[in-house]
Amino acid sequence: MTSTAMSRLEDANLVTGKGSFLDDLDPIPGTLVAAIVRSPNAHAKITSVDLQRARNHPGVAAVIGPEEVLAALKPFPLSLRAPMDYYPTGTDKVRYVGEPVAVVVATDRYTAEDAGDLVDISYELEPVVVDAMKAITPNSPLLHERSKTNVASDRTFNFGEVDEAFADAAHVVEGEYYFPRYSSTPMECYNVVANWVDGPQRPEVTVWSNFHGPFSMVPVLCGAMGLTTSQLRLHVPADNGGSFGIKAGIYPYIALMALASRHAGRPVRWSEDRSEHLLASSAGSDRHMKVRTAIDAAGIIQAIDIDFVENVGAYLRPPEPATLYRCFGNMTGAYGIEHVRLRSRAVVTNKCPTGLNRGFGGQQLYFALERIMDKAAKAVGLDRLEFRKRNLIGAESFPYATPTGGIYDSGNYQKVVEHLEDNSDYQALLARQAEARARGELVGTGVALIVEPSGTNIGYVGLATPAENRPPGRGKSGSTEHVHLSVDPQGNVGITLGTVPQGQGHATVARQVVARELGLPEEQVVPTVVMDTATTAWTITSGSYSSRFSPLLTSALVDGAREIGERIKRAAALMLDTTADLLELHQGTVRVKGDPEKSVSFKHAAGLIHWDPGRLPGGEEATLEVNVAFTPPQAQAPSRTDQVNSSLCYGFVADLVSVRIDPETLEITIDDVVSVHDAGTILNEQLFTGQVHGAMVQALGGAMYEEMSYSDSGQPVSTFMDYLVPTSAESMFPFRMDHIETPSPLTRLGAKGAGEGASMSFPVALANAVEDAISEHGVEINSLPVHPSVLHDLLYPND
Repeated sequence: MTSTAMSRLEDANLVTGKGSFLDDLDPIPGTLVAAIVRSPNAHAKITSVDLQRARNHPGVAAVIGPEEVLAALKPFPLSLRAPMDYYPTGTDKVRYVGEPVAVVVATDRYTAEDAGDLVDISYELEPVVVDAMKAITPNSPLLHERSKTNVASDRTFNFGEVDEAFADAAHVVEGEYYFPRYSSTPMECYNVVANWVDGPQRPEVTVWSNFHGPFSMVPVLCGAMGLTTSQLRLHVPADNGGSFGIKAGIYPYIALMALASRHAGRPVRWSEDRSEHLLASSAGSDRHMKVRTAIDAAGIIQAIDIDFVENVGAYLRPPEPATLYRCFGNMTGAYGIEHVRLRSRAVVTNKCPTGLNRGFGGQQLYFALERIMDKAAKAVGLDRLEFRKRNLIGAESFPYATPTGGIYDSGNYQKVVEHLEDNSDYQALLARQAEARARGELVGTGVALIVEPSGTNIGYVGLATPAENRPPGRGKSGSTEHVHLSVDPQGNVGITLGTVPQGQGHATVARQVVARELGLPEEQVVPTVVMDTATTAWTITSGSYSSRFSPLLTSALVDGAREIGERIKRAAALMLDTTADLLELHQGTVRVKGDPEKSVSFKHAAGLIHWDPGRLPGGEEATLEVNVAFTPPQAQAPSRTDQVNSSLCYGFVADLVSVRIDPETLEITIDDVVSVHDAGTILNEQLFTGQVHGAMVQALGGAMYEEMSYSDSGQPVSTFMDYLVPTSAESMFPFRMDHIETPSPLTRLGAKGAGEGASMSFPVALANAVEDAISEHGVEINSLPVHPSVLHDLLYPND
């Protein structure tokens, strides 16, 4: 499929203020407003809760607290069996600052906030632990006493002969690394409108929310509320002001607002403010990592031994520990490493619970993997890029099976690296920097090569449970996406998508794909992206996460469009007195191959099916409507040997970052960024470029500016006074982008995902560049973010 740039369908409404965001809508009449009372303590027993003064406040319709939550809700089902109860509020105690304790429902937000100040909660403070490495020590404070440990999940995996490889190694290189937690900070915060109605036979709950999926969270939500999925109707509006993964974490608030509505007897709206969002919504997990590599005399990595300790915050909130396992199949990155050992631990601490954040799992993995590659290159005496090239998987090796179970579908990593070298003029760049260093300048270059997974197989989460504890016949797997297509009597094609996008341009690409398949003008295809679980077909895996749209949903669109096209051709064959196999769709017509003058319009062929179905031969359906699910067979549950193909497709990204550091202020300036991608077939050049640049800028925040810091007492010390999200000024660094295309054989158009790779590659490429710039000082960049104060502490530890 030839890539193209085209205007986005979505932009006109967005730039003229006509977007349909939930705060712009009043979907249920008579809605009241909620405010949440949150814990000021990181760890404390709740000794008493008095709601009476708040209930007596004028304008208040209902106030609920732990007692009401325990009476009506069950703990959320977890992704694995662990003895820790997770409710939408603290019940026995609070475990992080900002944890909800009570909800006040009133006529307006001001009244609700004022009444919230009247909620009287008494606490008994308990010891706090915020560092995962301290939380795993024997005498650490326990967050969940029934667990008797803060380690919620601990698994070790062995693939190959790891110990033997280390025993025979010419070089053993090891390092310890830390990747911080940072938020997604979308422009629109959480928003929920919930209406609980106790009907004559059973309760019915209707919710409007800017939830972005995955829809595997819907059964989790219903499990807590004691409802079947048919009793919960979830609407997602057409517009969602960004998510980057974080809005999957809204579901506890959906349950909480539904319960508040039940007590108020009216629909309830809650709009999260910016302070609440940074304090208590969700964030990517912070991870401590130890990595050892065994390298032979030729500079080839034979084995890798990895130890991950993941800080998931106060609760193992589903879908966690997803971040630990999302990249399981691509754990060895772009390198042909035969022997792998991995220990993965998910640890609870007195921080806000974690969840999905753009590139989740990939930033953490590649920060360790690509930092150790630089260190190993020095140990064996090779240029960092040459060392990587020696270890790359060869183009002739695809499809390539990784030791951990991934099946890399296609690629030519060597060609991508060649583009990187040519576009950056790599050798000349190194020579110029050597001259600058001789003049005393602090300049450096870093590279990172990463495999970008897309089309996630949700089966990877099963790895958190040992194989012997996974019940036979009850496995979880899949990368299914579903679409609905229909053609009206005038030949207009309607599409309903289940991916609930947040600005990626799904409607634009969907229209493009279907129009091409059916040979129609693009304006004749009308996509709809709103989600209503009562009417929109969806699957457990549906949603906008893990770069699913390009490989999965477009494949479903192609299958659906082709089915529609075959029906249209059969109808046209009756009109043209021929057979369908001799017809083709072209520019709004159905014509005879080789005889284009013999044709009918697409509209008239559709009209025959709608207006004259009696003319159709027996067995032919008188409908132009299809529901199509694309379910790739390569997405299987984990094997009994703990291998899993954790994604359907695997792209490739090569980044080069050059930096300059001011010797006086230690300010870091990005001089150049060169990024080369292989995302299979590019469906839309404009959107592809925007996604890559957006992911890179978001990664810039975590690499240089953003960090959700906590004091030892568990108090967040980051506010928007000092939580520095990059603005357009910081984002305008020199940036050159290129790509090749090695189409995936597993998707209908050969497309792979491309919206997360730069968020995985850029942070470590920048860290490598900064270390290169200060290499003469003999210090290492082993954690992020890196900024002047960090450099000062590294370079002048005694100041």
